[in-house]
Amino acid sequence: MEKLKIRIEQVDKDLPLPKFATKGSVAVDLYSAETFTLNPRDFKKVSTGIKLAVPEGYEGQVRPRSGLAAKNGISIVNTPGTLDSDYRGILYVILINHGYDYFHVKKGDRIAQLVINKIELFDWEVTEKLDETERGEGGLGHTGV
Repeated sequence: MEKLKIRIEQVDKDLPLPKFATKGSVAVDLYSAETFTLNPRDFKKVSTGIKLAVPEGYEGQVRPRSGLAAKNGISIVNTPGTLDSDYRGILYVILINHGYDYFHVKKGDRIAQLVINKIELFDWEVTEKLDETERGEGGLGHTGV
């Protein structure tokens, strides 16, 4: 199977290229291009030092790293962050510290992960009434705990 090619511009050439951590990984690690401290309950827009050209028909999803979330309460404000195929600026991650301790990030630390997904574009079909289903309008915990 031929792999999808994503064009990347290394704005900060001191950082490594995003890479898959293991053979079975579906996401590449994203690195911080900045050194900073994230105060408890604060958030910050952080540069990854790269620009990407995601092909049309695909999207990038920026997701939190599970280890940072589990150990430090670090997540992403707009998770998942969406990287559109026509965006050519620097890829930023909006980190948030849900924890109670200061979180120190050094340039080159892994701060998030990126998944590339094939997407389906759509048009709206306006209707007066939707079809009935067994579930109906049940939502927000309607099936219990």
